Amino acid sequence: MIHRLSAGGHRAYLVGGGVRDILLNRNPKDFDVATDAHPEQIKNLFRNSREVGRRFRIVHIRFGREIIEVSTFRKQPSDTSAKNSGPVMDDNAYGSFEEDVMRRDFTINALYYDLINDEIIDLVGGITDLENNAIRIIGDPVKRFREDPVRMLRAIRFKAKLGFNLADDISKEIHRSGQLLEQIPAARLFEETLKLFMSGHAAKSFQALVQHGLFQRLFPRVETHFQNYASNQRLIELSLQSTDTRIKAELPVTVAFVLAAFLWGEFLNKKNHLQSNGMASADAIAQAGMNTVTEQQFSTSIPKRFSIPMREIWSLQFRLTIRRGKKAEKILSHRRFRAAYDFLILREESGEKLDNLGKWWTQYQDADEQQKEVLRSTIGGKRIANRRRVKPTYN
Repeated sequence: MIHRLSAGGHRAYLVGGGVRDILLNRNPKDFDVATDAHPEQIKNLFRNSREVGRRFRIVHIRFGREIIEVSTFRKQPSDTSAKNSGPVMDDNAYGSFEEDVMRRDFTINALYYDLINDEIIDLVGGITDLENNAIRIIGDPVKRFREDPVRMLRAIRFKAKLGFNLADDISKEIHRSGQLLEQIPAARLFEETLKLFMSGHAAKSFQALVQHGLFQRLFPRVETHFQNYASNQRLIELSLQSTDTRIKAELPVTVAFVLAAFLWGEFLNKKNHLQSNGMASADAIAQAGMNTVTEQQFSTSIPKRFSIPMREIWSLQFRLTIRRGKKAEKILSHRRFRAAYDFLILREESGEKLDNLGKWWTQYQDADEQQKEVLRSTIGGKRIANRRRVKPTYN
């Protein structure tokens, strides 16, 4: 690709995280290309390409299952926009190579590899920062975070992923400017949440977000329960550790499980409040689930494909306590049983007192029919007699 662009009279470089990861002896997730060629010129050179993007057009070139993102050099936003309080919206004009370097966010992501001459081009000290395990922003943090507040979350993600330290000016400005995330659409914040917690370094991301005061910007109601329920924070930490372990083992994961842990304390608080006001348990569970999701949507939106299974995991926590007769088998066959069971185990590990409920379900899953019958009739170490419901007689 680089050779074809070069043969067509264009400058082209590998850039970004792929170059950074190679220099760190990591396996690159993907590669991006920056070039002086415009999208229509790129498309003329590559039939297996298509344009994407509205504000700024880039080109995706497919090679088998791999997609290479090719973007034209972009210039920096105008100074007048940088002084505005909101995110910059006019950063869509083509620019020079030097301008493209300076508009990137962090020095470690502004390294360009010249494949033709086999050299790294570093205009901002990115290699030095890699050697020092430092995350440093290009330009003034105040201005750059105002241009795009999501850069604060990107800084946290790289800190967690790479094990690097944030430069002092970045760290201080994140604490001062966290409220700028309120300007970002909730849907975009959800996409950033996926990157933070579904990439194999969720536990460290959570720690860094809490440390720098950003977790409350994504989930405003969650930290209010940490002081009252220490087990709630522990549940979150355990769910994130479990997610990281599964990703490392290349096992399937879902953000619904993590979100269920994040919002469990708030859900319980709402459920208990509704019940204390006289609402029936089943209705309180359903209403609290809907209310919790609705409130969260104002900060970090949760698509239905995740909010529905999350609420099912919550609801099953109460059904798992009902184990007599055929109810245990019905629950065992539920499509969300495994996720609900795993969640139950983490609740116990976090410190919730559940009378060995998790142990019971662990035994029940592996038991034969005779053993299951014994387990169904022996709950909490006590033999439960079968009771037939007697119809009332009326005189």
